[in-house]
Amino acid sequence: MRTFGGFIASGERLYGEMRGENVHVLTKPYWLGLEFTGAVIPMGELQIDLPVAPGKLIAVGLNYADHIAEMKRTPLGTPLIWFKAPTSLLPHGGTIEIAFPDHQTDFEVELAIVIGAKTKNVSVERARDHIFGYTVGEDISDRDLQKSEKQFARAKSFDTYTPVGPFVYTEVEVSDLPIALRQNGEVKQQARTSQMIYSVAEIVSFASQGLTLLPGDLILTGTPSGVGPIHEGDQLEGRIGDWPALQNSVSRMQRNDK
Repeated sequence: MRTFGGFIASGERLYGEMRGENVHVLTKPYWLGLEFTGAVIPMGELQIDLPVAPGKLIAVGLNYADHIAEMKRTPLGTPLIWFKAPTSLLPHGGTIEIAFPDHQTDFEVELAIVIGAKTKNVSVERARDHIFGYTVGEDISDRDLQKSEKQFARAKSFDTYTPVGPFVYTEVEVSDLPIALRQNGEVKQQARTSQMIYSVAEIVSFASQGLTLLPGDLILTGTPSGVGPIHEGDQLEGRIGDWPALQNSVSRMQRNDK
């Protein structure tokens, strides 16, 4: 397994590959090619930032049978996809800011796919060739808005509503990994990626039909059962396999009303 990430060093953003306690700096984002500058920086001198900068952020819904049941929905027969705003992305260690504290706002932990090559109309059999790697993601969801509006995008696209990271992993098998979310140390979601109705290959193939996926695009693959509301002061921890956990805190969004 290889590990890549986005970092801040002396106020400057960079991408690199983690090797032990050091980061080997890349000349450009890893999804555009693995060309190294030769610089090596100790992790202790870096701030972990978003590991991705997608042009498109795609979400998949209703991809675990137990979650379909708890949401009182029925299977569609195909993946359910929609777009989230890339401005909703939040790095490891960042704070989720609840946009409407009087609304029910839920956590959802998900396996996320990072696209590594231009992809259109790809077959299921070839889809994995177009994946760079994977990371941990969360799809924070305003249920009041999701229930009252026909489109999901606004309910799931507020700033900070897509925590991702802390890193991206490649050369890793994700077909049967444990996936879990802890809220204030208590396990709330727990499943295995083998329980997904549609595999990562099927999702990438489906999303690419008539729609061009570009290197760096991010796809959230759906959440298992156990979703629940977040509250100011919460600490969330999303984990997949033995990867480092994605950790985020929760507060209320600060509004500057005029």
